[in-house]
Amino acid sequence: MHKTFKESIRETAQAVLPVSLVVIMLQFLLAGIPLASLLQFLIGTLMVMAGLFLFLTGVKIGLLPLGEMIGSHLPRLGVIALVLIVAFVVGFSVTVAEPDVRVLAYQVDLVSNGAISQTFLVFAVALGVGFFISLGMLRLALNFPIQALLGISYLVILILSFFTPPEFIPVAFDSGGVTTGPLTTPFILALGIGTVSVLGGRSSLANSFGLVGLASAGPIIAVMLLGVFTG
Repeated sequence: MHKTFKESIRETAQAVLPVSLVVIMLQFLLAGIPLASLLQFLIGTLMVMAGLFLFLTGVKIGLLPLGEMIGSHLPRLGVIALVLIVAFVVGFSVTVAEPDVRVLAYQVDLVSNGAISQTFLVFAVALGVGFFISLGMLRLALNFPIQALLGISYLVILILSFFTPPEFIPVAFDSGGVTTGPLTTPFILALGIGTVSVLGGRSSLANSFGLVGLASAGPIIAVMLLGVFTG
């Protein structure tokens, strides 16, 4: 536990302090930032560091072990349909809770004046992630090559891009990006590592990873389909 705290403090400092130092240097070099704004920035920086420290600690002592535990227990169920359902529900739930997805949905709703609803966008992204995590778990169970699966996924994206309204295409690709956020990514990685750990005779390095890249294709396809059917 003590080691986890020390790692979280170091990672938090490495993430926040460089940006903070640049802003402070600009204050002295350019002297264009009002003192009140600088104080607000410093207070906000301290709050960000505190929040990021708690988040990283929570991920390491809670989220990652939970993901590995679920991943290692799913194959032991022996029922592939149940494994896929659980993987879908977990992927959907984690994505709905992902802060990056919420921020994207809010910004898209704001810019589109409500034409693209926050709720619809969040659920479309979550459905895409959930479905493709299930697909990734099926790949692990059947030992299907990930190259072929990624190729088919992005071929579908290429075809859909010809039918999707132009305003939905950039939103779709940004939706794929936000699923690699600080909540979803650790859980997906831990889920894959936990699953492969009980599938004997397989290379952990070759099979544990790739779920994040695969899951990122799901929201792109889901939002493009949302654009095709709602226009």
